Amino acid sequence: MSKPKTIIKISKVSKFYGSGSAKQQVLHDININIYEGDFISIVGTSGSGKTTLLNIIGGLDRRYEGTCLVDGHNVEKLNERRLARMRNETLGFIFQSFNLMEHLTAWENVALSSFFAGTKIPLGKEYARATEVLEKVGLKDKINAYPANLSGGQKQRVAIARALYNKPRLLLCDEPTGNLDSKTGEEVIDLFKALNREDKITLLVITHEDRVSKTTDRSIQLEDGRIVSTDSKNAPVH
Repeated sequence: MSKPKTIIKISKVSKFYGSGSAKQQVLHDININIYEGDFISIVGTSGSGKTTLLNIIGGLDRRYEGTCLVDGHNVEKLNERRLARMRNETLGFIFQSFNLMEHLTAWENVALSSFFAGTKIPLGKEYARATEVLEKVGLKDKINAYPANLSGGQKQRVAIARALYNKPRLLLCDEPTGNLDSKTGEEVIDLFKALNREDKITLLVITHEDRVSKTTDRSIQLEDGRIVSTDSKNAPVH
C-alpha cells in the first residue's frame, strides 16, 4: 500500500509578536507532518499558540520563521491570487463563532463561497450545491431558515456545510465545539468523523477540550508555543 501524500508539512516554524524589548515568541521551532486522510487535533490552553499555528497553515498569517507547506505550496511565498486559489481548491475553514450573515438564509450563507473567484461550482448551480451539503450535515428541513431561527448546533452545521461547499480536501477547524453544549458538540464531532472516514477529508481541529481530542486519530499538545507531546494511539500507519 502506497504512503499517503503529505498535505501539511510544518518545518521549524517560529512566530514572534512585537519588537525590541516587547518582542514575544509565541511559537518555538514547530515541526509537524499531516497526511491526507488524517484526523488530527492540536490541543492546548488559551495562549498556547494553537490558533496562531492554524492561522499560519491557512495563510491568514504569513509573517513567521520556518516553512509551512500546504498541498505542496509554500504558503508564505504565495501571492494573493494564488493563495485565494489554494483556499478555494484545497481548504475549508470552520470557526468557533459561526460567522453567519443574519439577513441570509441557510442556503444563501452556504453559497456565499460562490461569490469569490475560483469557486469550483458552475454558475447557476449554487442552490443545488448548497442544498446538497446542507442535506449532508442533516439540515434538509432548514434550507430556507434564517440564523435567528436556528440553534447553536444548527448554526455550526450551516458553517460546516459552507466549508464543504467548494469540495475541500482539508478542513481547518478552530474550537468548533467551543460554543456548543456537550451533546451538540458530540454530534458535531461525529459529523467530522463521518466526513473523514466516508469522504476522506483531512481534518485538523484546534481545541482545548479532551472530549474532542480523544476522538481524533492523533493529538498534538502545545504548551507555551512548544509541542510537548503527541498521542498517536489511534493513528493509521503511514
